[in-house]
Amino acid sequence: MDFMNVWSFLIAAIFLTLMPGPDILFVITQSINRGKKAGIVFASGLCTGLIFHVTAVTLGLSALLAGSAFAFTVLKIAGGIYLLYLGGKAFFCRNKVSLRFSSENIPVYRLFRRGIWMNLLNPKVILFFLAFFPQFITMEKGNAVFQMLFLGLLFILQALCVFSAVALVADKLSAGVMKRPRFAYWMNIAEAFIYVCIGISIFFV
Repeated sequence: MDFMNVWSFLIAAIFLTLMPGPDILFVITQSINRGKKAGIVFASGLCTGLIFHVTAVTLGLSALLAGSAFAFTVLKIAGGIYLLYLGGKAFFCRNKVSLRFSSENIPVYRLFRRGIWMNLLNPKVILFFLAFFPQFITMEKGNAVFQMLFLGLLFILQALCVFSAVALVADKLSAGVMKRPRFAYWMNIAEAFIYVCIGISIFFV
């Protein structure tokens, strides 16, 4: 692959990952509510879900899914319902205080699993990958499948690094204010609000 093409892809990927969106907002919220470890674990789950999307795009499964109205609708409904469920859960647990600062003390494995499912059930990821990746594939430079897998791995690694850095910064900035119970209460309201807003928006993809 062309070196400059790879650098262009990496720079674009980092900027896109840093843009305000559901993934980075969730990482920030988890880090503020439950600490940097929770944020990084959640980010790891999101990036694990990306492995499926990269594989699906490479094999052409994403194009088939996006082209099937029924399958795409099922995915939208499942993703929307799951996020609304998480939003409702966060809202109704808002008055409970955990040992950290959060309203809900969630085990690490559940945060990881939640990150995976949130990524897998988001149809916007499929559309994004289908639109973004082909822009950096050059047929003259070699096997397109290899290029797609390489770019996919690069995207996942940079996303994990960016999300982890964001989790560390969010945790550091929240160290003082999160000792105030009232702030923790409103952060959990914000978490529920984000879940619900993204869940509703998925229905309109």
